[in-house]
Amino acid sequence: METTFSINDSKIGIVPIDKDSETLLSLLEHKSRYIPVIEKMTEKRKREWLTVRTLLKSLSGEEKEIAYQPNGKPYLTDHSCYISISHTSYRSVCDNNLSEYAAVILNEKTEVAIDIEMISPRILKVKDRFLSKEETLAISSDKEIVHLLLHWSAKETVLKMLDAENVEFRSQIHISPFEPVAGEWGSFEVCETRTGKRERFLIRYFVEENYVLTLCSK
Repeated sequence: METTFSINDSKIGIVPIDKDSETLLSLLEHKSRYIPVIEKMTEKRKREWLTVRTLLKSLSGEEKEIAYQPNGKPYLTDHSCYISISHTSYRSVCDNNLSEYAAVILNEKTEVAIDIEMISPRILKVKDRFLSKEETLAISSDKEIVHLLLHWSAKETVLKMLDAENVEFRSQIHISPFEPVAGEWGSFEVCETRTGKRERFLIRYFVEENYVLTLCSK
């Protein structure tokens, strides 16, 4: 089921990636535009790609074309809104079921970024790659997985806001200590030391049963 909501001037949509590519393509009008693009994709990639387009259509009320800057950042060709896109997947070890979600954020006034991450214990294996010593000490012991995922997701979100290459998560994106909450919107501050601007961002987040979501705007 699709979930849509607004925060300030942003529209956000989240949807499971649970339809096959033929079904998704049938929901779009400009099929001749999309078929040459997706024909060499795997089915999984087709489903991700087309789900984002159907979600964008639902959010904006009309079918819009997404293009990409040389650095991979998406934009709408009609320049009606700023856009950011994320998708995530996780295959359960217990039953081999694949769960996937896509998220899109739109804002008419300012640049935005979004990231979505499935809740799973795999984050425990890579925490040393993106956490500083100070951040590691601030991780909640009883909410460790969610807290780690929020740190990772927030750094991914800030990365999308920076016009910089080779950003080092551990040493160049810094998260202020916070206690994670579930079932309601929370927020925390992040600063970057990769660029000369040393920008600060307010990250808003939500913890759902299956995923965490982070977003921010300029």
